[in-house]
Amino acid sequence: MTVLVFRDDAYARGCAARVIATDERGIRLDRTVFYPTGGGQPGDTGSLRLASGETIAIVDAVKGDAADEVIHVPAPGTPLPSPGTELTAEIDWERRYRLMRMHSCLHLLCAVVPGAVTGGQVSDGRGRLDFDVPGASLDKEAIAAELNALIAAGHEVTPRWITDAELETRPELVRTMSVKPPVGAGRVRLMEVAGIDLKTCGGTHIRNTAENGPIKINKTENKGRQNRRINLQFAE
Repeated sequence: MTVLVFRDDAYARGCAARVIATDERGIRLDRTVFYPTGGGQPGDTGSLRLASGETIAIVDAVKGDAADEVIHVPAPGTPLPSPGTELTAEIDWERRYRLMRMHSCLHLLCAVVPGAVTGGQVSDGRGRLDFDVPGASLDKEAIAAELNALIAAGHEVTPRWITDAELETRPELVRTMSVKPPVGAGRVRLMEVAGIDLKTCGGTHIRNTAENGPIKINKTENKGRQNRRINLQFAE
């Protein structure tokens, strides 16, 4: 099992690690700061730095077959390190931080817009969420104003955990219709924006909404009878 450093410390930029396995899919480590693609958030990129000074570029991180297994995908043609190799795993922090800000911003958007979430995507500097709501209920300017007010208010953002059994009694903690939280391990991770939002989420987030900075809503789109897409991006 891999120790997922990012799960408890999303601000960790690197960590010492040891190679436990490699194959055609990539490299597995005993511990990592690399977040694997999931929950609408892209996997991290970065590098693995060996004691010899050699650097292995990592172009993606994806989930493996086992629980908490992260596969670090190297650039094509890169020689793979041998199991047991000691190294330092380092993420592209600037990119990760932008993804953290946008992911947290989408949670705030959920607090502003009522209705079930039917889909979403976190991108570098941009993001979108799809809602099962009537189109007439979406006022782009009003949503942007309320969202920016929540950001500027500086609400704390913290992870929490809930048992599988408790989650079954609190369906309101699951907002998405398309992605269900992983259960079976005994507990599920939550992301809480103090006084604003509490939902299941395994992604990486900032510590305070003020870190988001102002956003703007580019457009809203009609993607079905009651499927409305809101596209947003950082204003700066």
